[in-house]
Amino acid sequence: MSHPYEEILRGESLLRRPPGSRHELIAERLHARVSLCAATVATTRLLPPRSVVQICPGTLLRPDLTLITIATGKAWLIAEVVDTVDHHADTVVKKDLYEDVRLPRLWMVDPRYDNVEVYHGSPYGLALHRILSNRDLLTEALLPELSLGMAELFGTEVGK
Repeated sequence: MSHPYEEILRGESLLRRPPGSRHELIAERLHARVSLCAATVATTRLLPPRSVVQICPGTLLRPDLTLITIATGKAWLIAEVVDTVDHHADTVVKKDLYEDVRLPRLWMVDPRYDNVEVYHGSPYGLALHRILSNRDLLTEALLPELSLGMAELFGTEVGK
């Protein structure tokens, strides 16, 4: 997506600027790897990148990656690649919305620090499960084949 796009947050329009090239590369790498793994899980479907997702009435978002449960059509995992310039919308506003709707899984992929914050839903909202960086691997029990190294995701492998 190389043009501005709109998200609706609690009934208010938010015009987002086009993501930068590094953001797009990271989002493409993540989507490609998750796509391979999600294809083996019969109960899950991966939406195209930045598909419009209504997480609650009056809120239409465009997450970088969304996995839905086929039976209900509800998102169970969302990944946001944080915009390095306009990060408040991702790291504060949208994260708060995901907490309010009790999203089961959230990955905040942060190119500013080359790390991924993995959140799990709990009875009290989103709980930080772990922060991945350097040589850590992104895994998810509900995607048994997923194993993505941070260096591969962020393009920081030696020789890159």
